Parts: sequence; structure tokens; C-alpha cells
Amino acid sequence: MVQVNETLDDAHQVPDGVSEKTVAALGALSKALETTERARGHLYGFHQLTGTADFELDDAVRLLREAGHESQARLVEQEVLGRNVIPGHWTFQIIEAYNDTYYRPFAGIEQDIVAQLGQGRDHLYEARLKERRRTPEHPDHTL
Repeated sequence: MVQVNETLDDAHQVPDGVSEKTVAALGALSKALETTERARGHLYGFHQLTGTADFELDDAVRLLREAGHESQARLVEQEVLGRNVIPGHWTFQIIEAYNDTYYRPFAGIEQDIVAQLGQGRDHLYEARLKERRRTPEHPDHTL
């Protein structure tokens, strides 16, 4: 195994007594949280796209009325405009529930475990991977 700890910056030194298996476990935990961050981003995208679509319905309703289709405009206005996306919830409420129920507890647990097992040092696994994969003396592979 390549010894890389001595070449890493202080923030990414693996603390004494922390095993390679622990570093790998912390890396897996971090990766899972990063995947959750991506899922959360998609949720915000869903929220913004749904809100944009709802505001775009204003134009559709106006144009239907201008074209003489009052009953269809009224149908869209009453049945779709401002509608809950799931029973009792707009998209912002879904985000709030996700954040409270899943995201914040997960992020807090990940932070606690990194503090307990890695002395609060983030990305130990990735820093070791970077060091193992870089070409020494190459200008674009600097520490």
C-alpha cells in the first residue's frame, strides 16, 4: 500500500489510530450524503419547475379567455391553478418535510460520525485517493 498520509495537508491527515477501513467507511458515508444532496437538488428543481408551470397557467387562462373559451379557462383556473401536488401539500411543504424528516438528520449524523471517527476531518478518503492518483512533479497534479 502506498503511504500517503505524510504528503497530505494538515486538514486531510488521517488521525493516528484511524484504520483504512474506517477511512473507507467515512468515504462511503460521505458519498451517500453527496447523493442525498443531489436528490435534494432535484427536489428543489421539481419545486421551481412546478411553480413556474403554475405561473405559466396565467397566460394559458388569459389566452383561452381571449380566444373565447371561457369555460375551459375557468376549468384550468379552478382545477389546476394553485392545486396541491400531493394531497394537502404544495412543493415547498414537500421540501420542508424532506429536510426535517430525512436530510437534516442524515447530515447531522454524518457530521457527528466524522467528528467521532475522523476528528472532524472531511474527505479523508478522497484526499488519499487524490494523492495516490497524482503524478509527482506534474504541474497539474500539485498538492
